[in-house]
Amino acid sequence: MLASRAEDWKRQWLQEGELKGRQEGRQEGRQEGRQEGRQEGEQTGRRQGEATILLRLLERRFGALPGWASDRIATADTVALEEWSLRVFDAASLDDVLR
Repeated sequence: MLASRAEDWKRQWLQEGELKGRQEGRQEGRQEGRQEGRQEGEQTGRRQGEATILLRLLERRFGALPGWASDRIATADTVALEEWSLRVFDAASLDDVLR
């Protein structure tokens, strides 16, 4: 009888441990997901901000931009946006900036 009771306790403790582990895993997953979401949002916001600044610089320097230039800037990654932003100062034309 004692052995049977010990087996019941063992199963109960294992189940409680599994349940606690699942709950902790879910909580950790939620926290990681939130952090990744914040980081991605910050990166997206930064990229959008850089694109906006580049568009303003180009319009100030070269006038109204053609659609292809705006589209290219809208889909560019951060590295390209930064490079193009530096070229604005020395480029003779819009094509020289976005090459």
